[in-house]
Amino acid sequence: MKLTSTYWNNRYAEGSTGWDLKEISPPIKAYLDQLENKELKILIPGGGYSHEAQYCWEQGFKNVYVVDFSQLALENLKQRVPDFPSSQLIQDDFFKYSGQFDVVIEQTFFCALQPELRPAYVAHMRTLLKPKGKLVGLLFNFPLTEKGPPYGGSVAEYENLFSKHFDIQKMETSDNSVAARADKELFIKMVKK
Repeated sequence: MKLTSTYWNNRYAEGSTGWDLKEISPPIKAYLDQLENKELKILIPGGGYSHEAQYCWEQGFKNVYVVDFSQLALENLKQRVPDFPSSQLIQDDFFKYSGQFDVVIEQTFFCALQPELRPAYVAHMRTLLKPKGKLVGLLFNFPLTEKGPPYGGSVAEYENLFSKHFDIQKMETSDNSVAARADKELFIKMVKK
């Protein structure tokens, strides 16, 4: 199955969005709440309805960009936050998108990609981050499935994938996940090498 822009638009059109929490994920909110520099340039790839981008914007982070395959998802965010700049809502393939960011927020994007794309994700993520840029967010911690999305993964797999390009500062079971994801999420904080 090819996960194209048509596939994702159809999922949003059908309301088949089980990954959408309808609010910012608590572990990501806690991370953002401790950031003092509102000038940071932040990317949220595969952001979907992007409650994280909305929260960033409302907290004064105006340098926030969302890249998503689905135009419907981006339009949803624009309807909820009319003053969010359209130029920062990018309908594109993550793997073709270029830019330089201080922080990339990972929230259910990695797990939505076919597992064979994971090495390309890591390599491309590295190109999107400025020197010492950070990849922060959540990865699912349950056995890798052949059918998805979402696809699972493990600490050992993630360490093997990311450690060549990132200093893994934190990768531990999230203690403040929503109830449905309790003990199934790893909070990550990685710095580009």
